[in-house]
Amino acid sequence: MQPLRGTRDILPNDVILWQHIYNRTKEILALSNYSEIRTPILESTSLFNRSIGNETDIVNKEMYSFADQGKRQITLRPEGTASVVRSFVSNKLYQESKTNRLWYLGPMFRYERPQQGRQRQFHQLGIECIGSINPMADTEVIRLATQLLQEFQCFNYKIEINSIGNLQERNLYKESLITYLISYKEDLDNDSQARLKTNPLRILDSKNKKTQEILNQAPSLNQYLGFESRNHFDLVCQYLNELNIEYNINDKLVRGLDYYNYTAFEMKVDELGSQDTICGGGRYDNLIKQLGGPHTPAVGWAIGIERLLSIVKHNLQIKTKNPTIYIITQGIEAQRKIWNIIKTLEKYKINFELDLYNNNLQKQMKRAYRSKASVCLILGDDEINQKEITLKYLNTREQKRIFNTNLPQELEAMLKNN
Repeated sequence: MQPLRGTRDILPNDVILWQHIYNRTKEILALSNYSEIRTPILESTSLFNRSIGNETDIVNKEMYSFADQGKRQITLRPEGTASVVRSFVSNKLYQESKTNRLWYLGPMFRYERPQQGRQRQFHQLGIECIGSINPMADTEVIRLATQLLQEFQCFNYKIEINSIGNLQERNLYKESLITYLISYKEDLDNDSQARLKTNPLRILDSKNKKTQEILNQAPSLNQYLGFESRNHFDLVCQYLNELNIEYNINDKLVRGLDYYNYTAFEMKVDELGSQDTICGGGRYDNLIKQLGGPHTPAVGWAIGIERLLSIVKHNLQIKTKNPTIYIITQGIEAQRKIWNIIKTLEKYKINFELDLYNNNLQKQMKRAYRSKASVCLILGDDEINQKEITLKYLNTREQKRIFNTNLPQELEAMLKNN
């Protein structure tokens, strides 16, 4: 039986990479005072309708939604920000601190056609800096995204950044864009034709070449930005320049979610083909109030873990941990007595592998060498009678017997040598 289409098993060798990403992320973000938050996978459908926007592709086409046994409308979360904001509001985190720096890593779910860089169950690493309107917050989160990507050996990304202004400015631009595009309606791709009525700004993201040619002469959003929007964006750019973080201003970048305002940005890599965005985010100053909290500005981003790993997994040199001791028992009495020895190994936090097969000594020794352990511990009838243990050092093939009572000293010496 195969896993469901659009899902994947994460096998032990891959889990090592996931744990590395988690652990290094935790260490790096802690330096900037970000704390981990874990929200439920299940949320009320209305949360995403209100936050993401009814006319977005995510809400219209991609959400896994259903009625549970209590007739409640439930959705598997398609993205992380809305859930973090819901938690921020429902737990009144704004009463504890003026600024909340939060990060998360977990599975998201969208019903999309599976392809490279796009799965139906996928994982996102995200951060949210909640409570500051200062352009320094925008710069901080972009800086941390670059720091993490570089930590994971992803260096060939390009940052695209734009200001999408506030809601009033976007509405003025939207009217101008519709007026321009309506005369080209028949030349637009089918998705763009539909978006003319529902979400015209998303037409700017179209990958269709003909549509992009039409957009070359379209009015630009930055023509409609007021002083505050321009000043905020200029300061973000100045701070990025101070950090020597390279970026390109893309005045067609709008992002796919309705809650963004002011800064929007994406980090793209060529290796992913058409699904080239590895990190995307921006500022969302009205979402928290929209979901029932106090007016609280915020900015954040999300990185796709599967996309990241598809690029960097061969560059990450993560050592797999082999057992230090391989344990061989010979006979039923040895299998009874071995448990006290195992307790001693656990006390000294020495990892081991217990051979579970009733094979002869030669076959068990072959498995010991294949395990790449350093030491083989052998307990048989003769050792039990003499109250001893046989230790064979597999690298040097040196072998010796010790009394059971001397095992702690032997383990201490082993730890010092390592």
